[in-house]
Amino acid sequence: MGSLQLARSQMLDRAGVPEWEVSPAFKEDVFTFARIEYDSFGRGGGWGGRRGRWAIDYPDAELNLAYRLQQMTSLKVNPDSAVVRLDQDNLADYPFLYMVEPGSLSFRESEVEALRSYLLNGGFLMIDDFWGEEEWYNLEYELKRVFPDREFHDLPIEHPIFHIVFDLKEKPQVPSIRHALSYQGTGRTWEREDAREVHYRAIFDDNGRMIVIICHNTDLGDGWEREGESEWYFREFAEKKAYPMGINIIVYAMTH
Repeated sequence: MGSLQLARSQMLDRAGVPEWEVSPAFKEDVFTFARIEYDSFGRGGGWGGRRGRWAIDYPDAELNLAYRLQQMTSLKVNPDSAVVRLDQDNLADYPFLYMVEPGSLSFRESEVEALRSYLLNGGFLMIDDFWGEEEWYNLEYELKRVFPDREFHDLPIEHPIFHIVFDLKEKPQVPSIRHALSYQGTGRTWEREDAREVHYRAIFDDNGRMIVIICHNTDLGDGWEREGESEWYFREFAEKKAYPMGINIIVYAMTH
């Protein structure tokens, strides 16, 4: 694939993200990026403000990523995104769900059941943007409520998800723009001392289909959201890591 080029001259609306028309023939068949709205325990609004941590990087991250998907792949993509609650919306309308900042995630029992049903009936979940062991243990606990008997598998770099569109040579670790600029020139890409190693972990169904990918100790969403704020950050992290990995995950999920 060629390099990802900023289309600044087109970025006039939608927070700078270009609009495009969806063909009437594909109106009901386009890929729509859907983000999960969830409740957090004991943290108030947190970094996501009054909306909660689920809303971090929203909506710029998915608007930018949808544009790149439309630009760089053959997928038919909805220029607009969706926000869903697991136990309140028709999840079957969205084959791909995205969740961020699960370090203080707390599922309702109805959400546990809804997510289990969704995933076992063909859905896919991507989890992103959380760091360190404490946040991992919380996510692990919540996902074990969904699948008590399923294991987490660390994906090796040889797995096709790292190569399906963009051929990645290493598992990408993307810090937030604030951390990246603070440590620019040092080679440090982790945000916490207990988060030096990036992990891409998966859960599979009984047929070997990947149903969950967990992007731990990385923040792909910030790479999508912040692409226009720093030329260096765009070139170093958005272009080389965040977009290629995000596009790989979506294309893999939609073709397997």
